[in-house]
Amino acid sequence: MFCFGVLMRLTRAGEYAVRCVMCLARNDGLKTVVSRQVIADCGDIPTHFLAKIAQQLSRAGIIEIQQGAKGGYRLLVPPEKLTLLRVIEAIIGEIFLNDCVMRPESCNASSNCTVNRVWLKARTQLRDTLREVTFATLIEDDSCCVMPGEISPFPEKI
Repeated sequence: MFCFGVLMRLTRAGEYAVRCVMCLARNDGLKTVVSRQVIADCGDIPTHFLAKIAQQLSRAGIIEIQQGAKGGYRLLVPPEKLTLLRVIEAIIGEIFLNDCVMRPESCNASSNCTVNRVWLKARTQLRDTLREVTFATLIEDDSCCVMPGEISPFPEKI
């Protein structure tokens, strides 16, 4: 059965995580602690949502969270080594396009199903495309929806 009007899309959390990392990369976030407010403003991310996303990015080893009045976030991975795939999957888990790819046991025919092979190929191509794109490449172009932020008024050089 095909459902019209149902979209396959990145979650809002995944989108905000990409924006957060873009802001850090643009604000020299590998060497500087960037304030939460700068990231929220530059990425148009609600502050309560940013805190949740930051926890997940921190657990994945992508950012460091510094607490306190001069706290904020700092990248742990250089933008040239950090891929879209790593950030997105840190938030949403490994990308699967449907149940039969994620859990082959959920479908009796998945091992020899032609549709399953298409889903697997599409998943592989999507993951490969996201793996090829680094944040260093993304920040080269200023046309992104993320606004360039300002460095926190209290930069902490590492």
